Amino acid sequence: MASEPRARYDERLRARRGTAARTERRLRLLGNLRLATFLAGAAAAWPLLAAGQSALWLAPLVAGFAALVFAHGAARREHARALRAVSFYERGLARLDGRFAGLGRSGEAFGDPEHPYAAHLDLFGKGGLFELLSNAQTRAGVETLAGWLLEPAPPGPVRERQQAVEELRGSLDLREDLAVLGPEASVGLDPDALAAWGRAPARTTGPVARVAAALLAGSIIGSLALLPVLDAGPLLATVLLELAFWLRFRSRTRGVALAVARPLRDLALLAELLERIERERFQAPWLVAQRQALETNGVPPSREIARLRRLVDLLEQRRNQLFTLVAPFLLWSTQLGFAIEAWRARCGPHLAAWLSAIGQLEALADLSGYAFEHPDDPFPELLDGAPLFDGEGLSHPLLDAERAVRNDVRLDREHALLVVSGSNMSGKSTLLRTIGTNAVLAQAGAPVRARRLHISPLAVGASLVVRDSLQDGTSHFYAEIRRLRRVVDLCDGPLPLLFLFDEILAGTNSHDRGIGAAAVVRGLVEGGAIGLLTTHDLALARIADEMVPRAANVHFEDQLTDGRMSFDYQLRPGVVTRSNALALMRSIGLQVGDVPA
Repeated sequence: MASEPRARYDERLRARRGTAARTERRLRLLGNLRLATFLAGAAAAWPLLAAGQSALWLAPLVAGFAALVFAHGAARREHARALRAVSFYERGLARLDGRFAGLGRSGEAFGDPEHPYAAHLDLFGKGGLFELLSNAQTRAGVETLAGWLLEPAPPGPVRERQQAVEELRGSLDLREDLAVLGPEASVGLDPDALAAWGRAPARTTGPVARVAAALLAGSIIGSLALLPVLDAGPLLATVLLELAFWLRFRSRTRGVALAVARPLRDLALLAELLERIERERFQAPWLVAQRQALETNGVPPSREIARLRRLVDLLEQRRNQLFTLVAPFLLWSTQLGFAIEAWRARCGPHLAAWLSAIGQLEALADLSGYAFEHPDDPFPELLDGAPLFDGEGLSHPLLDAERAVRNDVRLDREHALLVVSGSNMSGKSTLLRTIGTNAVLAQAGAPVRARRLHISPLAVGASLVVRDSLQDGTSHFYAEIRRLRRVVDLCDGPLPLLFLFDEILAGTNSHDRGIGAAAVVRGLVEGGAIGLLTTHDLALARIADEMVPRAANVHFEDQLTDGRMSFDYQLRPGVVTRSNALALMRSIGLQVGDVPA
């Protein structure tokens, strides 16, 4: 199964490169024709004008040049989309090869250092989990995926996302189209301004004014038609009524054309993306609900946007030199201003929902892309009830699945704590990141890197990367205890805590460290939390001994052969029996003597 994603990506990449080559040739040809037509027109204009001939003779060349300009613009957009499709599959292959770092969005803006785990589980930054997952192009899609990784969802929504991800797993056409069309919807799009425009109070007063404007315009036409048999009195009266009506609503409709210009541009950028989603027929309940959320009174948003564009196009006709004389008598600007505001009153409140639905569908497409690229990764089973993390064959999703060493970990109310000892570089920190990252993926609705995972809703709290701050005058120890305080506070939240502590309280002496670590961990376990702490200080192994049977010691080993240190990264029961610190120092040439007995 693992070979299928690569084969399909390779096949499609070859096809998209062929398309890109064809569109490039067409683009170059149209560019040359456009230039040749311009030069031909310039060459023909001089003798014609010098001979006093009419410039109308140049009309075919001018029309041909205009057509070529239009065709060249369309070809340029088609070529750009072909190149984006090539990039989509190149990045997919790079992810399969583990070469994705730096090729996508790192999501660093979401890496809040105060978050319970974001900065400690390699979620964001170059080569992080977000860059591995994210192909979303709109801001809504990027923010939705980040939000799912940062905030665990309840089991119900997670199960719905799993169904949706499973359905979209094979929808390679849809994911490609979202990636190809998405950049056009993300460049210059301001979703906040668009949603604010939709929510703003209406400038007009409802259907009565629209009916009155239409009747007045019809009266003008009728008065003109009857002018040969009637005097000008009715026509003059109607004109005066129109003038009064226009003065009455002028302030409300004057700014409509200006106010709609920017939102219409943003909506036009979204229209193709919306239309592509509307063409998809979904089965998963969550996808069906999101698809229905896009519709306004049963009408797809792309059709609604097309209506608005037609209204604005009609409004712009008032600038036509011939029509500009007639438009005031038809209350053209006023009527279309009413119609545009009626559109906004009907559809404006839905703009935020449209953007949200697009963002959620993009985030689901990202998770389904990950599921497609890792067909051996199963969905976890979400279980209500007591705290549980029961994983078999766990490894880290950022490690090569074929070479990563897998381990089993079970934590529940009766076995709430594992104290992980081991030498430097033996895999202790990686184990914590493996557990934490898989818990994040599980509660986002994604597959996990495991043979099996049963998990209950858990709040994840991690302390793996703690730094002092020269600017803030904060020592390493003070920074760490502040971090511990934030994790401990999660016990007061609605979810049981999964805590992950790497080298807890390493910034103080061994005596205080043992007392402090035991107190913190015991308080967490008694408060219903489950978790792990790692240490190379074997004195901390006593914490598990004092909390049997709710705690246990496990360890990683190393082997020193011919001066070279090797690790098998296999988790074993009990406490590690040796340290490799001195051996490592000697292996790089440091002269370290034995400690006297």
